[in-house]
Amino acid sequence: MRPIGTLRAAAVAAVTLAVIAAAIASQALGGSKDGSPSAAGLGPLTGLLPRDHLTEESAIQVDLSNETVRLPLYKGSANGQTVWFVLLDASDQGIAHDLGVNYAPKLGNIGINCPECVQTVTLDSPTPDQNKFGQAVVNFQGAPDFSPTRVAQPGPTGFPLASFQAGAVAGPGYSPFIRIAGSPTVYSAPIVATGDGPFDVDHHTNTGDRVLGVHIAGPSPPGQFAESWVDLLFVKGFDAGQPIIYISTDAGQPLTAVLERSTLVPALDKAAYNGGDDFLGSARERLFGFINGQTGADNKQAQGFVHLIQDGHASEDASASNTALIDALRNGGDLLNVFGDFPTLTDPRHAQAYSPLWDAQLGLWTDKAVKAGLNTRQIDEVQVFNLAATRPDLLTGVDPATGQPAPYGSVGVDINCAVIGFTDKAPTANLAEPVPNSQFPPR
Repeated sequence: MRPIGTLRAAAVAAVTLAVIAAAIASQALGGSKDGSPSAAGLGPLTGLLPRDHLTEESAIQVDLSNETVRLPLYKGSANGQTVWFVLLDASDQGIAHDLGVNYAPKLGNIGINCPECVQTVTLDSPTPDQNKFGQAVVNFQGAPDFSPTRVAQPGPTGFPLASFQAGAVAGPGYSPFIRIAGSPTVYSAPIVATGDGPFDVDHHTNTGDRVLGVHIAGPSPPGQFAESWVDLLFVKGFDAGQPIIYISTDAGQPLTAVLERSTLVPALDKAAYNGGDDFLGSARERLFGFINGQTGADNKQAQGFVHLIQDGHASEDASASNTALIDALRNGGDLLNVFGDFPTLTDPRHAQAYSPLWDAQLGLWTDKAVKAGLNTRQIDEVQVFNLAATRPDLLTGVDPATGQPAPYGSVGVDINCAVIGFTDKAPTANLAEPVPNSQFPPR
């Protein structure tokens, strides 16, 4: 029989652990700083997203049943080849509003110490007979090569992957961020397909790995405009306690490009600047991912890299006919990353700090947290960095090269992810106040 003191200590420890578990579970279930409930799930999973839920106002539709956003598709050229691109963000507020894209003023900093992070493009100047109404062709310096086969072979436990290869790689001179010669405005304009068709939307030999459908319009009838469009597989995540959707188009590192089904653009990892977030000259915003969150297709606490590989059909090609993959992602099989600033936040200071270029801060749950079931789904950035600041016994950073624990913060990975909208309620404010000396940026 154990001494009474030992039993009492064990009981106290058990109660303490239970309190911690309840607190973290409360965060995961959307408890807010004022005690009011917020969205815990993923929002509606079927039907069309209402237009008043869009931040990307130019989106033609968001189909929640098929996990796709339909965007206008624009024609360009690169090295004598036809290319097709989408417009997602702009650094000028008036232009962003006019084009129906996200306003991202931080993109004005994209070229600091990284001239290759933004490519200067030119516009054709068509005659009236050539173009009664519509877009002028954009001439890019470079384009992605979509011909490589994407490889995401699971390891013995799913993640880390046994082998991987990006399915699209930037060619010389290519960046998804462009500046038109003669204008200071920076746009996010990733190329998603090349050539004149037909377009491979099953194995993606000439399209991005998230392209599920392409429609190229014919000549416009008199007085009308025939619009081309592309259907892109979107991604689910969270911001300020609310479920959001976004698209991932480009990444700076091979593994990230594979997991995100995006184009590998190594220059993006040089963009200003690692760990900068809202500091002087930064083009980035913060994103929170998790290596070893919970798993399980029906587990509402599931989140992270291991979950994506085990439950999200990550090794398969994405296509409209791969309904198993679509259904897995629709029901929460995505990474479910947590975003920082978002265009709908009430405070303009945070709404206008949004950038599509996300600086990944990856969390590794400790053995203690995993064994106690405390590696629960996170949905709010302040709660995440409060946890990292106060409970390093539960959540640490990770060294991407070794997979071992490391100080929490930026890991040097950039991802170009434009937000599309929110599926339930608009994110308006974080669920907690930052604790002293946490990573919250200066006001």
